[in-house]
Amino acid sequence: MNSPFAHRLAPWVAGLLMILLWWAVVRAFGIESFILPTPFEALYALYQFHAVLLHHILTTFVTTVLGFGLAVVLGVILGVLVGSFRIIYSALYPILVGFNSVPKAALVPVLVIWCGVGPLPAIFTAFLLSFFPIVVNVATGFATIEPELLDVLRALGASRRDMIMKIGIPRSLPYFFASLKISITLAFVGSVIAEIVAGNSGIGNVMLVASSNFNIPLVFAALIAVAVMGIAMYSVFAFIEKRLTSWSVRGAGGIEMATGG
Repeated sequence: MNSPFAHRLAPWVAGLLMILLWWAVVRAFGIESFILPTPFEALYALYQFHAVLLHHILTTFVTTVLGFGLAVVLGVILGVLVGSFRIIYSALYPILVGFNSVPKAALVPVLVIWCGVGPLPAIFTAFLLSFFPIVVNVATGFATIEPELLDVLRALGASRRDMIMKIGIPRSLPYFFASLKISITLAFVGSVIAEIVAGNSGIGNVMLVASSNFNIPLVFAALIAVAVMGIAMYSVFAFIEKRLTSWSVRGAGGIEMATGG
């Protein structure tokens, strides 16, 4: 089953099976919709409230992209520094690990005090959740360059800037795109958490209001909207990664390919 068609079809089949399992569990146990709606009730709520949801979807998307974009810029800069200079790695890496260990949801009330209610807490929460994976992956890409290759460039008179631009950045691109695919999903999580705690708009706010009214189908409709946005952004980065770093892609299922399965 290694045909391109099978690989394109597989996620749709898996998704359909999950939806059928979800529906079967609800029907088999007679679960009420205000506890767990069926997939069809969630999709109908998505259609029923699509006009309202569209506004909040755009709000969440914008705040997420802004926070994620800030994380990409600062994460790449810091990742290059951490991966290129051992003294910076020794100084900052423990701080970054400790900072990443702090629950970001606990920081949302502090961000509200600093920034007030609105989009800023969501932007900063998206930034905080997506920043660390980018720094670590970019730093790893730079730190794993073979010393022999750097010695050759040094012998040829290359400056540190030449090593970063011609070797470091190209070699770190697979790590960078891997971090983007992880971080964009975390950024959506951060935005929604902040909107639930301190937002006056966005998908998180919709979920808060809907759950307080026991409109659980609308809550699941909002969750589906976030999931679709996350999948879409992940697919965009995967597409760009395939175009820019095809030389580094070995393909999934390496054991299967190696054994001829």
